[in-house]
Amino acid sequence: MVVSHQDIQQVGALVRSHFDPFDRLLREMQRVIVGQDNLLRKMLVGLLANGHILLEGVPGLAKTTAVSSLARAMHTRFQRIQFTPDLLPADIVGTMIFQPKDGTFSIKRGPIFANLILADEINRAPAKVQSALLEAMQERQVTIGEQTFKLEEPFLVLATQNPIEQEGTYPLPEAQVDRFMLKIMVDYPTRDEERVILDRMGHNRGVPHVEPVMDPQQVLAARGVLDEIYIDDRVKDYIVTLVHATRRPAEFRLKEIASWIQYGASPRATIYLALGARAMAFLAGRGFVTPQDVKDIAPDVLRHRVIVSYEAEAEEKTSDDAVRYVLDHVEVP
Repeated sequence: MVVSHQDIQQVGALVRSHFDPFDRLLREMQRVIVGQDNLLRKMLVGLLANGHILLEGVPGLAKTTAVSSLARAMHTRFQRIQFTPDLLPADIVGTMIFQPKDGTFSIKRGPIFANLILADEINRAPAKVQSALLEAMQERQVTIGEQTFKLEEPFLVLATQNPIEQEGTYPLPEAQVDRFMLKIMVDYPTRDEERVILDRMGHNRGVPHVEPVMDPQQVLAARGVLDEIYIDDRVKDYIVTLVHATRRPAEFRLKEIASWIQYGASPRATIYLALGARAMAFLAGRGFVTPQDVKDIAPDVLRHRVIVSYEAEAEEKTSDDAVRYVLDHVEVP
């Protein structure tokens, strides 16, 4: 299909007409969160692209505060689930309760029945509890007993995990990790940002109040616009090449990292790269995707889908190193 310059301009105008609520949402979150611009923007990418997000960082970097600020800035239902070793699947999705009076069962819905779910310290619960999220995350539905319930859109799971504390934690199953669109690494603030944090939070008045500035219907409308954003065939080929280069690096003259990678990215990576690039274009007010949009979102889409080998670990190479090498050496259209 041939797309004219005029068509792209029209899509750009449509994008800009839906952009203001997201700009207000970003500014409202920035009233609470100092710095961490990458984190805040990528959270909006997940919201736009209908993709779940895994946040990883040491304690105290405002991961939980960022998610709760996003929820408070929207007119929507929010549930925080604190994952612990004694948590049960029924504590998340709900269960059937016997009614002795009439001998029937009634359904008690769990906290998963909300629009925004904060799965706090998700790796503190065993695999059977983590797996309780799989159906909800992938199918946007929950089965309790013999009944299946559709979850209300928008539905977004934002999970946090601590990378340094291993005692009492359970690694996330690969099947579940792959269902997260993005894995965002949350880093320390800069010296200047931390000075602002001290001024803003160094008192007993608590976190600044967040005003609701967006409703779910605006998110759903923006998702419809996202599908109209143009991706050139060369950019699509670039996306596919990046993913395939993580699977068979030697075929793309990336022999140096061939021994680093045990398993490459799944086809979900291809889909999420395209959706994420569209969301990046939306946040830039454009009606078309550039290769830079793909490169900007690629580390967050690929880092948890590329499994490094024992040889790479021996050389202290991570999946981020492998992804960075691929992005630096695959030809950009």
